[in-house]
Parts: sequence; C-alpha cells; structure tokens
Amino acid sequence: MWEFDGAIAGIGTTSGTRLVVGMWPVSPFGSVTDVMVERPDGHRILLAPTQELADFIAATYQFDEVRVTPVLRVRDGKKWMVSTADLALTFDVGRRPALGWLLSTVPRRLARARWWTTLQDPIAGIVLDGVHTRGKSDGGRLEWYSALDMHRVKTVSARLDGVELGELSPVSPPVRFGFGSTPENPSLVRVLSRVSDD
Repeated sequence: MWEFDGAIAGIGTTSGTRLVVGMWPVSPFGSVTDVMVERPDGHRILLAPTQELADFIAATYQFDEVRVTPVLRVRDGKKWMVSTADLALTFDVGRRPALGWLLSTVPRRLARARWWTTLQDPIAGIVLDGVHTRGKSDGGRLEWYSALDMHRVKTVSARLDGVELGELSPVSPPVRFGFGSTPENPSLVRVLSRVSDD
C-alpha cells in the first residue's frame, strides 16, 4: 500500500489544456509534486521530478509522453506556484464551497477507512460528474481517494512549452489519465490517496 497525503489541483484553461497537479508533502517518494497535462487534442503528458516517481505514476495512469524534470512548488498564502523547465503555473485559491465545509468535518481516522471511501464513490459521481473516490487503474492497481477539504481556484496563469494557455476555465472535457477526473469547477482538494497492487 502506497499512501500520499496532500492536495490535488484540477485546472482548466481557455486554450482547452487541462492540468492536474498533485502536491504531496507526504509520500513514499518524499515531498514531491507532479503535473498531469491533457492538451485539447487529447495528448497526455506527465511531468515528474524523478524517474522513480515517473515510473510509478506511469504504471498507474495512462500517458502519451513522460518528462522527468525538476518540479518546484511554492506557496505564498493563497497563491500557489508550480514550475518546471517546460511549465510555469500560478493559481490563486479562493473560498471554500459548501462541499468543502462538509468535507472539512470528516475525521482523518474515518477518511482512512476503505469502506468510507467506497461509500462516498456513488455520491461523488452524482455531486461531481466524472469524479470517483475508488476504482482500478488501467495498470491494474486499486486506488482510494478520501477528500478532506475543497477550495475553489479563482485565477490561473499558465505557460507550457512557451505557449500561454489562457484564462481559467472548467475542466471540460474530463481528463483521461485514470478511472476518474477532477471536479469540473477548478478546485484545490485536500486529499488522502492510497494505491495498492491488490
């Protein structure tokens, strides 16, 4: 069982490029950040700071291209900055919606229970179209996601491979890295993620 404790930002842009940023202060690979990108034409890119992490993620999710590159994550209050040799991303986090308030009341001990994650899955699929809290990846691994909080993303500035990606937009169509997407409304979700081979 691999456990990741941190946050996931799901961001859409008016160019049609969508980004999913995993920010993990606690993980089996240390404090790491990875970025999954899907271009408008469906081309999926993984940006990961080490070959070990890239291999793990690529064995769990589906990508057309994997880039191993240092990934820098900086937080300044409600502003988050993520950068690599190819990506410059800044986003501002705003208010907590009603769902975020509800999620913030879930005790960590309960959030760690597989049965709780399983119970949440059909509810998440109804409330947040395309979102799942458990499932099996294309690589055959089992995954559980327990959300502990949520905040809206208010603004974004992003440049990938020297091209500006435009303004903030819904994460639509849903990204296709694994068995589920992020919320359609750009969000930063505090999450506990667990991955298992069986």
